[in-house]
Amino acid sequence: MIFGAINWDMNPEIFRIGNFAVRWYGLLFASGFFFGYLIFLKFRKKEELPIELLDKLTIYMALGTIIGARIGHCLFYEPDYYLSNPVEILKIWRGGLASHGAGIGILIALWLFVRKYKKPFIWVLDRIAVIVALAGAFIRLGNLMNSEIYGVETTLPWGFVFIRNLEVVPKHPTQIYEALIYFLVFLLLFWIYIKTDGKPRPGILFGLFLMLVFGMRFMIEFIKEDQVAFESGMALNMGQWLSIPFVVLGVWMIVWSKRRADSS
Repeated sequence: MIFGAINWDMNPEIFRIGNFAVRWYGLLFASGFFFGYLIFLKFRKKEELPIELLDKLTIYMALGTIIGARIGHCLFYEPDYYLSNPVEILKIWRGGLASHGAGIGILIALWLFVRKYKKPFIWVLDRIAVIVALAGAFIRLGNLMNSEIYGVETTLPWGFVFIRNLEVVPKHPTQIYEALIYFLVFLLLFWIYIKTDGKPRPGILFGLFLMLVFGMRFMIEFIKEDQVAFESGMALNMGQWLSIPFVVLGVWMIVWSKRRADSS
């Protein structure tokens, strides 16, 4: 074993009672929503929004995230299996969530939300971007607890040997890399929101979120192991191809935001 490598043998279950188990992934996933709710309470107070609006937004966000992430995984990574066995799509407890699918699901859910509750779409996107960045960090830590979605072999001293997956050599802990990046993006976006007294330039938070999160995701994918077999022959893997449109949209949003501010 390479000197300094970290043997990772974390049990993904916190405790079990009969057939019911509480898992680290589920706890961290829920923590993202919990702390996101607390942050949005600060937004609500600063902008004097009704609490009912926040409660409804939380429901839309939760449904968009879970449904989008599940359908995204099924269609992006294992379409042949799930289209042949559609009932398996509903068995979310067996694992299989895709962040790109969650992103699409959130956008659709928020579009439905603003249509019903008459809030500007870009206003919602800017504030949700802050929360999603933090939630993404929690979710990646959940992946670490599950010993999943890690990188290729490394000789760096912080490499993780994922024992539960029968690995014998250190791998890049890409879950930690992404979690740190997402948390830093959260701090940046939250700082901009506070610095502008709750009135950031429309589109800037959402644009920065897309460009930074998915831009860094694109880069980290180069040191990740393939998630599914068909990626092995691809110049860019599925995660990278799915990240490109989000990065382009993010850059466009930043340019649009600046031009809008300059013309006003």
